[in-house]
Amino acid sequence: MADTAAPAAVKPKVAFYWCASCGGCEEAVVDLAEAILDVVGAVDIAFWPVALDFKRHDVEAMDDGALLASFVNGAIRTTEQAEMALLLRQKSQLLIAFGACAHLGGIPGLANLWDRESIFRQVYAESPSTVNPEGTLPQTRSEEDGRRLTLPGFYDTVRSLDQVVPVDYYLPGCPPTPKIIVQAVQTLLSGALPPQGMVLAPDRALCDECPRKDTRPEKLTTSEFKRPHQVLIDETTCLLAQGLLCMGPATRAGCEALCVRGNMPCSGCFGPTSRVRDHGGKALSAIASIVASNDTGEIERILAQVPDPIGTLYRYSLPSSLLRRRRREAA
Repeated sequence: MADTAAPAAVKPKVAFYWCASCGGCEEAVVDLAEAILDVVGAVDIAFWPVALDFKRHDVEAMDDGALLASFVNGAIRTTEQAEMALLLRQKSQLLIAFGACAHLGGIPGLANLWDRESIFRQVYAESPSTVNPEGTLPQTRSEEDGRRLTLPGFYDTVRSLDQVVPVDYYLPGCPPTPKIIVQAVQTLLSGALPPQGMVLAPDRALCDECPRKDTRPEKLTTSEFKRPHQVLIDETTCLLAQGLLCMGPATRAGCEALCVRGNMPCSGCFGPTSRVRDHGGKALSAIASIVASNDTGEIERILAQVPDPIGTLYRYSLPSSLLRRRRREAA
């Protein structure tokens, strides 16, 4: 008797790739827990080198557009990362900037406060744990006993993913929460795609979903900014009202206010809403608006209590900001 069983449906293929980041976005996929079974049941993971044995040549052998979507996390720091971003763009119908580093440049982007030479000097010559009397620095090409070694080039400037290749959608967060990862996958599989270029998270400020929003004073002012370790934080009151530098007014919702629920200020990892061009500039405006003084000297005293303004206001967004990097000094 002939076999009349219907052939198994071909599942859409997806890829995950890790550029300049800490690996937290990869962990976020694992944090889906049992929901990862639903994802694996719906798609075929065709490339995920951090978790499965895939190689670059496996991607190169694919037809263009063979991947439904590639989720690329991490900023672009090296030539190899740029090459892989270009390759995955070519092979993917949709390219997703997965997490704050791909979306905005992330914490690796704070390296744009320095240049390549000063970073190499610190890491390979001047750090307390370094023993390198010859002053040897990494080279992109070297040869020893007839054997040639090549390393990726190290760019002077860290870039967000969309500064290297066109990006279709953005999944924000450091890392994205399991909830928005699942929602994003379901959206991509549904075929009812949102407008290209969208951030797949609510387009409103985090304060709108903050569990403490009803405790925020109508007229919020402060004469002192405190760091979390300097104060016993009230678990029910608006953090800004307690003088803690919370990025909630300048940051996109969608994270379920996890840091605030953990009694810590928002650090801004979901980035700005669509109405904001510069995340750090918006945060600075929000902070300046609550300073309880019109005296120049007093304002300077209050703002001086923010010990690392760039690291606070542009923690995740320096490469994608209007500033982008520190200006190189003329020789």
